[in-house]
Amino acid sequence: MEFTTEPFELDTFPEHAATARKVVDEAGLDVAVGPFGTGAEGEAEQVLAAVTRLLRETLDAGATRISVQVSVLGEEGGTP
Repeated sequence: MEFTTEPFELDTFPEHAATARKVVDEAGLDVAVGPFGTGAEGEAEQVLAAVTRLLRETLDAGATRISVQVSVLGEEGGTP
């Protein structure tokens, strides 16, 4: 999955962003932070549970917009 949370803040690391990172770390996903979003990979059930928790907890932490994209990858990291 890939996700971003908003609002973006240039001066600080917003609480909703820290919460999102905590959720994917605690889900046991492989995480890659990029300049325009964060990617996380894992088994389907891990990812689905993390998405649910990510949406709830980042909204509670002040996010006003959350963009999530979920892709299913084949065994070699490509599409099935």
